[in-house]
Amino acid sequence: MTPQAILIIIICLVVFGFVFEQILEYLNYKKLSPVQPPEAENIYNNEKYLNQYNYQITNYKFGLYESSFGFILSFLMLVFYGFAFVDSIARELVTDERLVILVFFGLLFFTFDLISLPFNIYDTFVIEAKFGFNKSTPRIFILDKLKGWLLSIVIGAPVIIAVYWFYNKTGSMFWLYTFLLFVGIMLFFLLFYSNLIVPLFNKQKPLVEGELKNAIKEFATKVNFSLKDIYVIDGSKRSSKANAYFTGLGSKKRIVLYDTLINDLTVNEIVAVLAHEIGHNKKKHVIYGMLLSIIQTGIMLYILSIFLSNPMLSQALGINKATFHISIIAFGILYSPVSMILGMANTVISRKNEYQADKFAAEYGQAENLISALKKLTVNNLSNLTPHPIYVFFNYSHPTVLQRISALKSNKSNNNS
Repeated sequence: MTPQAILIIIICLVVFGFVFEQILEYLNYKKLSPVQPPEAENIYNNEKYLNQYNYQITNYKFGLYESSFGFILSFLMLVFYGFAFVDSIARELVTDERLVILVFFGLLFFTFDLISLPFNIYDTFVIEAKFGFNKSTPRIFILDKLKGWLLSIVIGAPVIIAVYWFYNKTGSMFWLYTFLLFVGIMLFFLLFYSNLIVPLFNKQKPLVEGELKNAIKEFATKVNFSLKDIYVIDGSKRSSKANAYFTGLGSKKRIVLYDTLINDLTVNEIVAVLAHEIGHNKKKHVIYGMLLSIIQTGIMLYILSIFLSNPMLSQALGINKATFHISIIAFGILYSPVSMILGMANTVISRKNEYQADKFAAEYGQAENLISALKKLTVNNLSNLTPHPIYVFFNYSHPTVLQRISALKSNKSNNNS
């Protein structure tokens, strides 16, 4: 195989990925209707449903422009050897190969991020504001962007240098040391993300004593779930959309509630949502998910180690000799079919886990409360009740709301019988 053939394969994969994504989006778009289906009548009123329809249509059209722009940019970078051009700029600025790699990835990251900035601004301050979601201010938006850049530098730069050092010192075995590094990073974020990263963007306060905290503790005791930390996060400073999540392991585990969730739901509904989250923990979904990610990362890095030193990867993108950072770009695109297959498998497993967590909540008498919470969250978030099944299969990490409600009703009937 020649470098030209590899370049053609890379371009074909990029084109295929874009076309496939647009087919899925179009199928989902065509299934939208301004007329409320019968199954939505007890969830949306007519006015809210029409607002949801307009929200979905607006997001589809905007997403089409944004993804098309990104595709054209990527296509041009490949056809006109843009990555080789960025590499040449980096080598004019610095001479040390480690610095060349950092400058290369830095130029790519900040250039693409700045190019996408107008889309982010329009999405946040026009679309999300139009439909009543955005609560962010220009100041918050700018600070978030600057903090995100700073985190990318502080975390990303040392990791890139470490991986390059492993590659230089251990050759084909670099994948193993990189694998161990990535596993350490995964565990670190699992344990300390809420303690160290979240406070940079949001304020977290312990849930105050009262009816809600007592109800949560009572349920936790009922299901023999050790719970020490319950926090409330000020999600309303950016969006009116509600959420809750469970993070950490062992002594570091905590439940985090968005203040919007507390405002939108009743105490019983919030307990039902947390029953679902506790179900994930009881079923060990977090641990299994982490193990699956670790295995997939190990496989990807091992395959990368086989091809990274092959000069044809770099030559395909316009560099004559094997170059660490250029080869990684080429490999990342060539690996995309495998990533898509693994992504499909992950979404299938994730949807199964969601059903199990819902079933756990239902087994402890929370089916009706969880159904009520799901309906409210659906309306408040203007969620699509009837997405296309093929779109769901490839993209949804959760079953649709109607599927979850149907399963919860079935679980409730089984528990009562």
